[in-house]
Amino acid sequence: MIASPRPDLVGRHRECAALDDLLVGLREGGSRVLVIRGEAGIGKTVLLEYLAAQASRTKVTRAQGIEADMELPYASLHQLCAPFLDGLDDLPEPQREALRVAFGMAAGDPPDRFLVGLAVLTLLTRASETRPVLVLIDDAQWLDQVSLQTLEFVARRLLAEAVAMVFAVRDPEGQHALAGLPALHLGGLDASAAEELLEKAVGGRLEKRVRDRFVAEMHGNPLALLEFSRGRSAAELAYGLDSSGHPIVQGPVATRIERDFAHRLRSLPEATRTLLLIAAAEPVGDARLLARAAATLKLTPFAAPAKTAGLIEFGESVRFRHPLVRSAVYHQAAPEARRDAHRALAVATDPVLDPDRRAWHAAQAADGPDEEVAAGLERAADRARQRGGIAAEAVLLERAAEVTPDRRPRGRRALAAAEAHFSAAAPDRATELATVAELCPLSTLDRARLARLRARILFARSRSDEAAPLFLDAAAQFTAAGSPLARETYLEAISATIFAGRVHGPTGARAAAIAARASGAPPSGSEAADLLLDGVAALLTDGYETGVPALRAALELLATEELRTRESTVRWLLLVPVALEAFIHYAWDLHAWDTLSSRAVRLARDIGALGALPPALIYAGGVHIHYGDFAEAARMIDEADALAAATGHAPHKYATLVLAAWRGEADVASRTIEEARRRADQRGEVSLLGATGYIQGVLYNGLARYEEALEAARTGIEHDGFNFVGLSLVEHVEAATRCGETDQARASLDRLVGLTRAADSGWARGARARSQALLADGDEADRLYRAAIAEFGRGGVTVEVARSHLLYGEWLRRTHRRSLAREHLRTAHEMFDGMRAHAFAERARRELLATGEHVRVRKAEVISALTPQESQVAALAADGMTNARIGAELFISPHTVEWHLRKVYTKLGINSRRALPGALASTRPMGRKDEGIVQVG
Repeated sequence: MIASPRPDLVGRHRECAALDDLLVGLREGGSRVLVIRGEAGIGKTVLLEYLAAQASRTKVTRAQGIEADMELPYASLHQLCAPFLDGLDDLPEPQREALRVAFGMAAGDPPDRFLVGLAVLTLLTRASETRPVLVLIDDAQWLDQVSLQTLEFVARRLLAEAVAMVFAVRDPEGQHALAGLPALHLGGLDASAAEELLEKAVGGRLEKRVRDRFVAEMHGNPLALLEFSRGRSAAELAYGLDSSGHPIVQGPVATRIERDFAHRLRSLPEATRTLLLIAAAEPVGDARLLARAAATLKLTPFAAPAKTAGLIEFGESVRFRHPLVRSAVYHQAAPEARRDAHRALAVATDPVLDPDRRAWHAAQAADGPDEEVAAGLERAADRARQRGGIAAEAVLLERAAEVTPDRRPRGRRALAAAEAHFSAAAPDRATELATVAELCPLSTLDRARLARLRARILFARSRSDEAAPLFLDAAAQFTAAGSPLARETYLEAISATIFAGRVHGPTGARAAAIAARASGAPPSGSEAADLLLDGVAALLTDGYETGVPALRAALELLATEELRTRESTVRWLLLVPVALEAFIHYAWDLHAWDTLSSRAVRLARDIGALGALPPALIYAGGVHIHYGDFAEAARMIDEADALAAATGHAPHKYATLVLAAWRGEADVASRTIEEARRRADQRGEVSLLGATGYIQGVLYNGLARYEEALEAARTGIEHDGFNFVGLSLVEHVEAATRCGETDQARASLDRLVGLTRAADSGWARGARARSQALLADGDEADRLYRAAIAEFGRGGVTVEVARSHLLYGEWLRRTHRRSLAREHLRTAHEMFDGMRAHAFAERARRELLATGEHVRVRKAEVISALTPQESQVAALAADGMTNARIGAELFISPHTVEWHLRKVYTKLGINSRRALPGALASTRPMGRKDEGIVQVG
């Protein structure tokens, strides 16, 4: 039974009712997430206290963000998880080790923060098996960055666990934090509630005129009402605060409250103010550390006046009445007094147990450059990096650079800080520190690193070809320094030009490839990466006949090269998109596409690299589109989108658009394509224009809107891009022949023949043969259509097998061979209908009707009722995976897996895992790769 709201929560009955409902849902086994938002003093913390007080029969764990310049990785997360660490050994090994490294309990490769997030999710889920878990996070905007990111990830993955997470976020400082999560916005108290609270605070009724004026000045802010009425005379209340002449009456309410606290500090004894300053400088709130620091200043702790004034509480930990008190104490102190406080804390902090905190305090105590302090901060930054705290590493290195006396090491540290800030998604700060580094003497290698960093920042902001010259300059500098980073940077330059979309010109991919081949750069240390660079460079400089075989030489190593460290795996994941683009668009190799994208998904899952997993899933989803398994493709795309949302990355639209085009979903595709075109224009990302040309070509050819298909495909073949040109040529030939534009069709066919000749794959031979058939007559056309069906079948490109049956059937009907036309049109219709390629299926149905055949409309199957997440869980369970393994694969908890499975059983009409393979097999789409459809009539 939930108790009624406490009487001192005046004017918050609606909010308390919402929190009561949250607790009811939690006790019933449901997950809940809520972000309480509002300005300082509006009552967020009080509502968290209310929630904790009402949370009987639950486990409550808490974390508190503290406003401080110090950034210690995972400090807040460790505080939150401490009550549950006795269950650490029960976690799956990758999760257990990631959490141990993150919390400084073990050494190891820096863990991916999202693998740490999965570990926290599992830890909380297992803790909730005995009692529901309530997680309370106050002042979340001040958590260390990696803790906040991890907790946001956990919050977005909760679904079927008895875990509730409630955050309190101060606005406007935290207005961008935790965006998109369910929120409870706190405003000021209404006039009636504000008057009630004021009268309780002053212990009696006030004259209405006095009360109304005071309430209006406080804007309903509860803390302001309580603090500004404290100790005020009747005259001050009667004539308004502005009559007092104090500066505290100007500015926003939160600022006025802080000034009021600072004003009240002046009446405290000096020893008490010094004690408060030490407490304000140390965000942990460790009372024993405070006592040791006070002793180093020969200060007798004299806290009673501060406690009497209601500013601070002392116990096992030290807690200020409100964060604004801490802020007032720290900022009103003189700089020298602050340095003395930090110096005392540095001396009092254990150099073995807490070297990072000691280094930070020593840095804050420095009143000028100090190499010993800078070196300590650099060591702390390295430890932060090892624990996966990139943001903390960046802050520590930045401060190290600030206190470094000599310009050469200052430049090196500023460059390292800039690189860390860029990795932590802070490009503006990275740019500022890069400028600091540039003004210092740097080694040849560091100059190259600086050039590469500037190229990366520019490319991240705008995927235009302006970054390519900077990458090439960096690569040349690495080459001059004899660095193995040279070839990697040349590959990065080519990658930038590929995605910027230009092949020719001084900043195009070909120019980058020529520079790479002429550089004489030393080996990179990865044979696969070196072969890939050689293959792509040959493709761009020597042409398809030389380039495609060189690419194939890299395939086996890319697929099998042993990756012994996390760093080598991350590097492999960074280079594989370039390999995939080359194998898809020039080798026309669906097998290579499948092999490399499947390995990318597996490796990203194995190391918990959730930044690399969404694009890997998108590439793998593209494979399944071409296999004709649209349901599996949709599952992968949905997982990629969910992970991108959970990790704060932009969703990848390519596969979504391709799938929508093959399904014939004109409304979905058109909206997204227009958005993509606008983004391409804004960012200079020409490759998007090529992609949309191909996508609209597929869409409009499927819908038999051939003139629109012709115009769209022309965009794809005319852009000077690395990718999508070949696929767009196929669409252009079909559309042009249907529109009677024979000259255009022949011109595109000639280009396609040249592009596919070197590939010599089933996909390439099928595309060439079918496009030739569209421009042929009689026996030659008949032979070419049959060859296309066979070749696409050998290549495993099932969607194109079905499409070739359709085109062949259409041609047969028009040559009055109705009986044979029906066979191929029937095959096309069954395949497209099974895939849910609605537009192409409808096109085949109309052709069948024209032959006089009745077409039965397929009934919707039960599988269509499964959500993408349910389909993923069902497929993995059918393969024999346990709930724990499925959860690790999909970055959800085993409880959520079981919840999904119960829904799957109900929808499929089964009651056990044993029945899953049969139930899913009965709904399997026609024409998947392992069925090898190559029939030609």
